[in-house]
Amino acid sequence: MNRMYDFSVDEALPKPERYRQLIDAAGALVDGERDGVANMANVAALMWDFLPDINWAGFYRVDPEGEGRELVLGPFAGKPACIRIPFGVGVCGTAAATGETQLIEDVEAFPGHIACDAASKSELVVPVQRDGRLIAVIDIDSPHLARFDREDAAGIEALAARICAAI
Repeated sequence: MNRMYDFSVDEALPKPERYRQLIDAAGALVDGERDGVANMANVAALMWDFLPDINWAGFYRVDPEGEGRELVLGPFAGKPACIRIPFGVGVCGTAAATGETQLIEDVEAFPGHIACDAASKSELVVPVQRDGRLIAVIDIDSPHLARFDREDAAGIEALAARICAAI
């Protein structure tokens, strides 16, 4: 069954409420849909709409054919991006290797940063785990220094927990 979704965003909402609404909208989109790629695409589009001051939002998936040591580009919103990222390389690869959220105020100061878009100045990367196993990372870039804070990290971590079974 095809449905039309219209999620409106109140720009004046405080971050915790904006993230609550993002998570609720993501749940409405992914619940009952078993195609993980479709679900990631819709969630990437939601992040693009819900989060101000960003220039890229999407997923890198653990490559099932890469022996679990490489990320491959998944659905996203923004400019074309790097396709493959080894674990331990760049912000996304570091999040994948450590299993820890990466909150980077200035990507130029991050050792080994991979510049897919020269306009990106700060980055937030959150690992997505299912059954204790890394399956993807959520990557969000901004053209502003120090765009992301702990509230953003907590919001995206909660989003990752909400959608992990559906991607």
